[in-house]
Amino acid sequence: MSMLQEFKEFAMRGNVVDLAVGVIMGAAFSPIVSTLVENIIMPPIGYLMAGVDFSDLAVALPTPTDPIEIKYGLFLNALIKFAITAFAIFLLIKAINSMKKPAAAASAAPSPTEVYLKEIRDLLAKK
Repeated sequence: MSMLQEFKEFAMRGNVVDLAVGVIMGAAFSPIVSTLVENIIMPPIGYLMAGVDFSDLAVALPTPTDPIEIKYGLFLNALIKFAITAFAIFLLIKAINSMKKPAAAASAAPSPTEVYLKEIRDLLAKK
């Protein structure tokens, strides 16, 4: 099998295509979550914390020239963005999985093997 043919089979598997769609959707969803966190969620939290803007939170390390800042507020924003994104994806996957559940199968006709076994059982029960 040629390498091109093998790659084509790999790329056309359902999992690879699903992964590609997921990555594209995640990339498209990222700006929405960023805007949600930065402009809707964090301002009220900052207001409740006496006007603290999380993106401004930092610890300054003294140095002889310019102080070095460890901006942990930006890290907190990123954690909140991650949590919201993960929760949204969880809800999406849960919805997709609930749609995939097979419907309750109607009482299908028993297989010939089951019919024969039931007949044997009934004959044995009569004896």
